Amino acid sequence: MTTTDNIISELKELATEEKRIILQRFFKTAKGEYGEGDVFLGVVVPHTRIVAHRHYDIEEEEIKTLLHSEFHEARLCALLIMVRKCLKGDESTKQNMFELYLENTKRINNWDLVDLSAPAVIGNFLIDKPRDILYRLAESDLLWDNRISIVSTLAFIRKNDLEDTYRLAVKMMSHPRDLIHKASGWMLREAGKRDPRRLYTFIEQHRKAMPRTMLRYAIEKFSKEERTKLMRKE
Repeated sequence: MTTTDNIISELKELATEEKRIILQRFFKTAKGEYGEGDVFLGVVVPHTRIVAHRHYDIEEEEIKTLLHSEFHEARLCALLIMVRKCLKGDESTKQNMFELYLENTKRINNWDLVDLSAPAVIGNFLIDKPRDILYRLAESDLLWDNRISIVSTLAFIRKNDLEDTYRLAVKMMSHPRDLIHKASGWMLREAGKRDPRRLYTFIEQHRKAMPRTMLRYAIEKFSKEERTKLMRKE
C-alpha cells in the first residue's frame, strides 16, 4: 500500500454515510450545480486535519496524487498538508507548494478547498512579491481560480495591506457567480475590520454597482443604521 492509499484508507475509516449525504447536498454536487460530480466520503474537517497532520511529511508527488483523487476529503487533506508545509517550511518549500498549487487549481474545485488553503499557500507566499498572478487568476475562465484570487488577499489583510483586496473586489463586481460575490464581500468585510472608514467610503462609492450579495457580506459589521443606509437602492 502506498502512503496515499493509507491516507485514503484512514479517511474512509473516519467517514459516515450520514455525513456523506449531508456533504454531497451542502456542497452542491448535483447536475448543473457548482460542485457537480464531486464525490464525498463523509469525513468532517477536524478529522481530515488529524489525518493531514499525521502525514504532513509526504512528498510532492504524493500530494499531487491526493489532489487528483476523486474524493473531496482526499483533496482537502492534500491541501491541508500543503498549508502545514508552508507554515513550517523554508522559502524553497513554500515556493514548491505555491507552484504545485497553481498547477492544480482545477482540482481545488470547491469553495471550502479554496478558503482553507489559498491564503496560506498563495497569499502568504506573495506578501513580499509581485502579485500579477492574482489578476491573471481573476481573469481566468475557471470559477475556482477567481475565488483563489480574491481569497488569497486575506493574507495581505492580516498584514494591514488592503490595496489588492479593494482592486480585485472592483473587478469581481461584474462576475456572474454568487460564490465570487460572497468571497469578495467577505474579504471586504475583513479589510473593514482593519480600516472601517475606508470600507465605508468604498461602499458608498461602489454600492450601486456592487452585487447585493457582495454588499450584504461587506457591511455585516456596520451598525444597523449604516447597513440600512448603504443597502438603499436609490
